[in-house]
Amino acid sequence: MKTPRDRTNAPTGNGDKPKSRRTDRRANGEPKTSGSSIIHGAVPPREVLLEFIADNPDHASKREIAKAFGLKGETRVELKDLLRTLEDEGLLKKSRKSLSRPGALPPVTVLDITTRDKDGELIGRPAEWPDDQGAAPAVLIRQSSEQRGKGKAPSAGLNDRVLAKIFTNKDRAGPAYTARVIKIIDRRRGASLGVVRMMQDEIRLMPIERRGDEMVIERDSLGDAKDGDLVEVEVARSGRFGLPRARVLSVVGSVASEKAISMIAIYAHGIPHIFPQAVLDEAEAARPATMSKREDWRDLPLITIDPADAKDHDDAVYAEADTSPDNPDGVIVTVAIADVSWYVRTGSPLDREALKRGNSVYFPDRVVPMLPERISNNLCSLREGEDRPAIAVRMTFSKEGRKAGHTFHRIMMKSAAKLSYQQAQAAIDGNPDEKAAALLEPILKPLWHAYTTMKRGRDRRQPLELDMPERKLMLKPDGTVDRVFIPDRLDAHKLIEEMMIQANVAAAETLENKRQRLVYRVHDTPALSKQETLREFLATIGLSMAKGGEIRANSFNGILARALDTPHQTMVNEMVLRSQSQAIYSPENIGHFGLNLMKYAHFTSPIRRYADLIVHRALVGSLGLGDGGITREEEAALDDIAAEISTFERRAMAAERDTINRLIAHYLSERVGEEFEGRISGVTKAGLFVTLPAYGADGFVPISTLGTDYFIYDEAHQALTGEKTGLGFQLGDSVDVKLAEAVPLAGALRFEMLSEGRKMPTATRSFHKAGRRDRSQRRVKPGTRPPRGR
Repeated sequence: MKTPRDRTNAPTGNGDKPKSRRTDRRANGEPKTSGSSIIHGAVPPREVLLEFIADNPDHASKREIAKAFGLKGETRVELKDLLRTLEDEGLLKKSRKSLSRPGALPPVTVLDITTRDKDGELIGRPAEWPDDQGAAPAVLIRQSSEQRGKGKAPSAGLNDRVLAKIFTNKDRAGPAYTARVIKIIDRRRGASLGVVRMMQDEIRLMPIERRGDEMVIERDSLGDAKDGDLVEVEVARSGRFGLPRARVLSVVGSVASEKAISMIAIYAHGIPHIFPQAVLDEAEAARPATMSKREDWRDLPLITIDPADAKDHDDAVYAEADTSPDNPDGVIVTVAIADVSWYVRTGSPLDREALKRGNSVYFPDRVVPMLPERISNNLCSLREGEDRPAIAVRMTFSKEGRKAGHTFHRIMMKSAAKLSYQQAQAAIDGNPDEKAAALLEPILKPLWHAYTTMKRGRDRRQPLELDMPERKLMLKPDGTVDRVFIPDRLDAHKLIEEMMIQANVAAAETLENKRQRLVYRVHDTPALSKQETLREFLATIGLSMAKGGEIRANSFNGILARALDTPHQTMVNEMVLRSQSQAIYSPENIGHFGLNLMKYAHFTSPIRRYADLIVHRALVGSLGLGDGGITREEEAALDDIAAEISTFERRAMAAERDTINRLIAHYLSERVGEEFEGRISGVTKAGLFVTLPAYGADGFVPISTLGTDYFIYDEAHQALTGEKTGLGFQLGDSVDVKLAEAVPLAGALRFEMLSEGRKMPTATRSFHKAGRRDRSQRRVKPGTRPPRGR
């Protein structure tokens, strides 16, 4: 299904009129709009006319429409009558002299600039948008350096309200609209977060960001805030001398509370965490799903395997031998996923709020859910022994692990049991508890046999196999860190992971076969520049990486295998990870490089990811499975939706990371002055980042504190080398450091280097002596002030 950006009559998006190529085609009598032939000089069919207006919001007056289609005389009267009919039918709306499709942005719109995309470009949304039209569309703000330099367009920033000219985005990537700023209506300075500290002679605002500044709060600007309160402020006055002055806008809460650290991240990243009353009301009014258009699978012993503390259960699994003579030694795997699409319908308050959140956010001390608890933990959670609606996929695999076929079903199920990963694994390892013992022969062993079969297919596929242990925090009742640990990676985890991956593949394949638009989970090939950086780094430790040709995931696996059980193992895994592109959601499929899959769409977690909910609706609609399918309006908005949920996913990841950093900094704050074993995890012109492997925490060593030598930064070798001594530090080196400072609220640690460094490779030293310094190198005199922050 084509979208406006696919069509040949879309404007260029930069304010230009339609290209002459289109005029030439019409002059030759062969104009086309989305495949529909029209005759130049004749009134176009209503579908073509509606399509033109949707694609050309800045060329949609009656006069411009007539000009675009070459209408004169009587045909202009016919056009006027057709437009009036379309208005009467509600298919068009008139604004001054311009026409537009309901729900489309007018040619000139007031926008609030609310966020940035992954490339740092500003994203705005209409300042006013009707609730009954779903989520307001995202608009990419176009600001070229040429425009800013010549004064053709004012330079807008985050949190500004602007008047903008709207264009349809012809680019396949990104939002459906772009905008050029006409003028700035309100330049908002934006609010900052900090913690109030009462000093003897003044009140200070302590920053919560590593790059933040302290501020002074006048007593008459304090409001109801007290010492230790987390507050939102705006800068009231800032001069050349002294600290900026701030005024308290609101009190978030006390930093002494158990969940203060995660609340800092929630506010700092703008994560919606309070459900509007209309959303809660809709959730409470929801009733259990009916059997309408559902198959009754309640006798099938599907089970859930989740973390021990899980409260919502998205998925259940079951496996059995395939008895078909056409598939000897094959297996049938069934994956059932909570049917969220039954309860969360497009355009409803629940749906609008879920899209606004994009996904659930998981902190060590709390979860900010995408859906209210009534939906996520109750009606949609696949609870043991309770009837629950689900969408199931039944997949057949050959004994070699190749998927031979699959079918989707809308069902009513009843989970036979709820097990933790540890319970299931212990049973397979010969130590079942009472509950798991009863499930071992009929359910668990067939599941493990199926996984063994599926693993043959995975091994043949060779996805990227990074070894990056994830550290977890165990908290005390007061919300502080009790200990940091690395959880065991069990076969039970891998079993569920592989079954979910195959279910996701099946969803993408089915929707493609039905020619149904969907949101894919895509992962691009590493950029050539990142490949070259990795290649140069590997050369410094004696590893090679082939040039040219089409790189594949198993190319990296070969590198990882050569680094296994060497001192460079962890460092090589990190560098390979850094070389990878970021996975995103997109209606355009480019495949998933890391998983080595051509068709992949998230389907298995609709309780906590909006992308999965979209895929569920697409399956329901395209397979005719009943109510709750995808709508045409939703299909048309998939580009915007994909861009938004990709942004919200990055927002959640940043908030989770910041919270962990703050918790660990708080945990280590009482150990200032102690010595630790660390590993250099980053090298910059300003200094070294050092990770403490035992804690998963990282801190900074300013270059000015490294010693009395001049240090030169070598980007190619990821090293800092002393010019006189030849001693230096390189990415991955093991070092001893002393904790010099911990700032818990900012999640920042500062270390002093205790190790002397090591003799750098001859190639690096000769490179320095030759004096071939460029922008990637920097000579730093000891004792000088390093740049602030990370």
